[in-house]
Amino acid sequence: MWGKDPCSRSARPPHRQAQARAPLQFELLSVGAGARGLRPIRRCDPRSVTVDANTCVKIDGMHSATNESPLVHVVDDDASMRSALEGLFESVGLQTQTYATARDLLSIGVSDRPGCIVLDVRLPDMNGLEFQNRLIQIGVGTPVVMMTGYGDIPMSVNAMKHGAVDFLPKPFRDQDMLDAVMAAIERDRQRRIVKNDDTQLKERFETLSPREQEVMLLVTTGKMNKQVAGDLGISEITVKIHRGAAMRKMGARTYAELVRMADALKPSLRKLGR
Repeated sequence: MWGKDPCSRSARPPHRQAQARAPLQFELLSVGAGARGLRPIRRCDPRSVTVDANTCVKIDGMHSATNESPLVHVVDDDASMRSALEGLFESVGLQTQTYATARDLLSIGVSDRPGCIVLDVRLPDMNGLEFQNRLIQIGVGTPVVMMTGYGDIPMSVNAMKHGAVDFLPKPFRDQDMLDAVMAAIERDRQRRIVKNDDTQLKERFETLSPREQEVMLLVTTGKMNKQVAGDLGISEITVKIHRGAAMRKMGARTYAELVRMADALKPSLRKLGR
């Protein structure tokens, strides 16, 4: 019988490929208030300590800007693989949710939490690459880590072109999977920072009056105040007033910064037909 894992409620047998592997390596780190934790590092790094079966490991620095812990979605029709990956991720403090099919995940929906999707290419209801495309179509930007026992170079290239963080052939090392997942979570963290900035930019733009928005979009194309005044049928001094108000409300300290903001808003404005 497998020994009880203090990091989880129930014991899980390790995947058969992991039984003969060396234990994962982790580095000591400080997590504040005098507390210490451990973080997995590459095996070639000499700064490591062995983690035994009685050690609970937590990953530091894996919280998003909203302080939510990351969630790893595992999609694989092999129950033993799902169990093995769930145990692996939970052993380093990552919450995991597993699914047997692609439709199981689609029916529930990907929660708006930081994390990633670990996806098997061969699924009973949908090809993994098709599922990846489906996620893109419905606007799910959660990074994907692909895995397969049948992968080839063209398949891996296709997956990477569509935004997969990594493509791991089975069997893979635990450390390789952890590295890929942590890279995916970091990519998702960066994506969310950019998304949050874009959201704030849109919210600021909406505080502008319709005339201020018009002036901002025209002056940031390189037109002089006099030209903008002629286009809108208003006085040049009125253009200057609206331009100053737009810069103040947008938080732009310089004209160049206002131009960058306008460029960042263009995709959203195009969707609105503006």
